[in-house]
Amino acid sequence: MTETNYYEVGTIVNTHGIQGEVRVIATTDFPELRFKKGQRLFIQQNQGYLPLEITGHRIHKQFHLLTFKDYQDINLVEPFKGKLLYVAEADQQKLAPNEYYYRDIIGLTILDHETKEPLGKVKEILAPGANDVWVIQRPGQADLLLPFLKSVVLAIDLTTKKALVEVPAGLDD
Repeated sequence: MTETNYYEVGTIVNTHGIQGEVRVIATTDFPELRFKKGQRLFIQQNQGYLPLEITGHRIHKQFHLLTFKDYQDINLVEPFKGKLLYVAEADQQKLAPNEYYYRDIIGLTILDHETKEPLGKVKEILAPGANDVWVIQRPGQADLLLPFLKSVVLAIDLTTKKALVEVPAGLDD
């Protein structure tokens, strides 16, 4: 039997109401697809991963509110508080060429395109609006915020875990 890989897509932070609804903070690249009715997620338990089928999804403030098949009571979902939600590798979306999961980008070494010198490593990705922003952790300096644009990120090599960038003038002042 082959072992399944699981990837984090959110955290259950609390319950909501008495009908088994849970509040989730998404950490997925695709919340609109990942939290659709009928999708399968998992939580880790002592004996492995417990599958949960989504029967309801709505957004309330900054939270995704989810309900799961056979868990329509607050007492059944109370133990889920604080648990991470996962997706099985087989249930992930296939990406188009030159598209990446956050987990592929976080940890990349960022190199200056002219000097080929390392600037730092991607420690997180922000999604404030039109495009993602890479947070580059630099030794002995403040973090550098790089927009994920074709004119800035020139090449990504997942094999070597490196990306070549051109830092726009004035961005690193």
